[in-house]
Amino acid sequence: MTVFDYIWLGILAVFQGPEAFSLFGVAISMTIVMVLSGFLLGIAVGATPGLAGPMAMAISLPILISVFGFSPDALLPVMGFLIGVMKGATIGGAVPAILFNTPGTPDSYMTTLDGYPMTRAGYAKKALKIAHFSSATGDTFSDIVLILTAPFLALLVEAYLDLPEKTALLIFSLGFIASVVGGSVGKGVISMGLGLLAVFIGTGEDFYPRLSMGTQALAQGFPIATSVLGVLVLGEVFKSLDDLWQDRRNTRETQAPTQAADQSLRWSDIRKLLPYIGRSAVIGTAIGALPGIGSTLAATMGYGSSARRHAAKRPEATQFGQGAAEGIAATEAANSSVSGANMIPVLSLGIPGNAAAVFLILATESIGGFNPGPTVFKFTTDTVNPELVMAFGLFTIMMIANLFNWTIGGAFMRVVGVMARVPKHLLLPVVLMLTLTAIYVQETRLSAMWAAIGFGLLGYLMRRVGMSPLPFVIAFILGDKLEETARQAFAATGGDPWFLFTNPIAAVLVGLTLLVLVLAIRKPTEIKP
Repeated sequence: MTVFDYIWLGILAVFQGPEAFSLFGVAISMTIVMVLSGFLLGIAVGATPGLAGPMAMAISLPILISVFGFSPDALLPVMGFLIGVMKGATIGGAVPAILFNTPGTPDSYMTTLDGYPMTRAGYAKKALKIAHFSSATGDTFSDIVLILTAPFLALLVEAYLDLPEKTALLIFSLGFIASVVGGSVGKGVISMGLGLLAVFIGTGEDFYPRLSMGTQALAQGFPIATSVLGVLVLGEVFKSLDDLWQDRRNTRETQAPTQAADQSLRWSDIRKLLPYIGRSAVIGTAIGALPGIGSTLAATMGYGSSARRHAAKRPEATQFGQGAAEGIAATEAANSSVSGANMIPVLSLGIPGNAAAVFLILATESIGGFNPGPTVFKFTTDTVNPELVMAFGLFTIMMIANLFNWTIGGAFMRVVGVMARVPKHLLLPVVLMLTLTAIYVQETRLSAMWAAIGFGLLGYLMRRVGMSPLPFVIAFILGDKLEETARQAFAATGGDPWFLFTNPIAAVLVGLTLLVLVLAIRKPTEIKP
């Protein structure tokens, strides 16, 4: 089996999977249908302020699993839908930012600075076309980098990292995420600690429950669906409802400006935008490959870097913040290029880097047959490695989603602009009902519902004190893997309690963890997930 054989098998797994329907005698794969459905839903969700891609993914995942089941054949359709939502929501967030000066997602805030002035000047359609072209270009570039780098990174990790080093790598990942996400290092560490505490409840060696306080409910542990959906989705819903109750509805009439006659995006315009798109795509890809940082910082850095260059090179042109097309291009290319790069730590290390990647990890854990990490990219010659076939199937899915983005993404963006006007007081109860329904589909017991509400209140309190829930969620997901790897490393080193410090690479990773924490404490960084 060569590399090209695995690539071809991955493509066949997508196109020759379970059939959805037949068109003119040609079987249409269910995976392709799910990618398209997720992509269109993602654009609509991103265009709706108050919603986000991770929220739609969280609600969809339990329902998808109940429909497709837990067989390995279900993995590609489910992952296709989730990847489609992730990519669609990124470009959808630009719609209300440009049309109504309201960011659909946090990373599209910078788009409002130049997108809305272009709308007021009568170039709304052209601004949307610029946002779509920049987003699709950055996303495609990021996916190409993912396909080229993830297998090599995984092989490098598998060749040089043993159990002690992998334990130290997990510690470094958690420490890095806790340091860079949230209002302060202390809050990030507390959030991570709460996640580890929650995942260790009810688990242990020899089926002996820990921290259960003698209660049967805690002895069973917290299901991952209730904790993750509770903290991420219900916590956000509770906070938004509280904000509405305190602020009431802030109605603001938006007068529709007169649109200019020429709204086309010509090649001469694209040539001026390409340097800004290229720079931001590189910035976004580099940031996206680091776990825990996310697209908001990428958009900010891409916009800031391009703004400085634009002011220096073209002082006579429209400057950033005044309706510059280059500002839209820089922002959208940066935040969209994060989506593919975020899959690099997921596939090569098994570490989720942002909220969207969390649900991709949950899908693989729930369905089975695919365990993201270094072992995925083992190129066997005598037998077929099914996980490697699945990895190339996921690469194929991402390129199909890009194809949909290039062909129909721009047109659908302009159609869903009406979603930005959906009132929040009508939207949030629907999201709350859908989330609770999704949790009950996954865990058909009342105690799971109460646990989800409890985690939702915890997520609400964390947001109120300025604490990001993302370290909590990632620690909850990685906690079991960290404990298992640490136990195996302890046993493999003959019961050496200092195995993290006697191994050179592990000691370096632990030292880097402490260094990141110290540097972050000295210079706090506020990055929202």
